[in-house]
Amino acid sequence: MPIFEGMPVYKNKPEKQPKIRVVQDFDRGAVRESRIDLDVHTGTHVDAPLHMVPGGGTMQAIPLERLAGPCRVLDLTQAAGGIGRAELETAGIEKGEFLLLKTRNSMLDRFDPEFVFLAEEGACYLADAGVRGVGIDALGIERSQPGHPTHNILFGADILIIEGLRLAEVPAGRYFLVAAPLKLLETEAAPARVLLIEWI
Repeated sequence: MPIFEGMPVYKNKPEKQPKIRVVQDFDRGAVRESRIDLDVHTGTHVDAPLHMVPGGGTMQAIPLERLAGPCRVLDLTQAAGGIGRAELETAGIEKGEFLLLKTRNSMLDRFDPEFVFLAEEGACYLADAGVRGVGIDALGIERSQPGHPTHNILFGADILIIEGLRLAEVPAGRYFLVAAPLKLLETEAAPARVLLIEWI
């Protein structure tokens, strides 16, 4: 997701908006410099277990190698509400896969309070299937679930989580994933640039 003031942010909370300001410009010197105030869950980002698990691992505990490798984009654009077992079991999911869930969220350029999410049942199914990671094109992987079971089930199964993907122009299929979060150390998330490279 592009990062700019006024961008879509979770629940449209003003405090989650990035603040970008020019601190020096050419009228006062030979260079231009800007400063940014950025929530670590801004736009496309990777969650670490500490986001939901007290004492859980930080971004420093996620090796970059786990965020690069084969992945598969699933077309779930017909899904509404929570994605459960029924929406996933026809996909032939294999152990060790990194799955990216393409939904109608990718077609919107605003925050939708009724965004499509991965329901607890779907998280259980993916954990049982032994996937290594899951990404979604919503700013959160779940909504309206007391206790955040989707996050906790995935973290409990050592499954990586990427949120805020933009998949509108990405056909379903297999790709090589490179998810490169900012190298923050003690945080529970980090903004990331996520690249999908077509298999040749």
